[in-house]
Amino acid sequence: MTSTPFDPGPAGGAEAVEADGRWTHVLRRRLRHPRPTVWSALTDPAQLAAWAPYTSDRDLGRTGEATLTMVDGSTTVDLPAQIERAEPPVLLEYSWGDDLLRWELEEDGDATLLTLRHTVSGQEWLTRAAAGWHLCLAVAERLLDGDPVGPIVGEDARNHGWDELHDAYAAQLGVPGGGWPEGVAEGR
Repeated sequence: MTSTPFDPGPAGGAEAVEADGRWTHVLRRRLRHPRPTVWSALTDPAQLAAWAPYTSDRDLGRTGEATLTMVDGSTTVDLPAQIERAEPPVLLEYSWGDDLLRWELEEDGDATLLTLRHTVSGQEWLTRAAAGWHLCLAVAERLLDGDPVGPIVGEDARNHGWDELHDAYAAQLGVPGGGWPEGVAEGR
């Protein structure tokens, strides 16, 4: 799909926060695109299908129910989602199965500072989520740059540095790594 090799870059910009027995992975990225462009990548089903670990049955830019379909090769699993907040192009918050994702977009000149807060079902998912979202956001940036590589999801992530990113985030976050998640395609 692209003429240039895919390099997701080094692990970084992450932290782990524990509150009320739940864990949140916080990942920050500066994307070289204005907020409305980044917002579209986060909400438009066609763009999501080109970079995210799931597809969506509808635009995520408005509140209400949705279905996010997790993809791993030829295996797919539908998971319920509830868009709780949609404030274009500043804030998007939704549940995805048992997880909660909050995307905050802040202007930075012609660029966007993106903060993702992903509350996961257990501490062992922090490093898995960090490595996965790291890859996904690198793919999203390539899409926005006009040099798409296609989504890198499921087992294929291991061919693009997921294991190394996972281990680096485990060290950075100071939490034990959960390793490759078994049964991801079955909805965790």
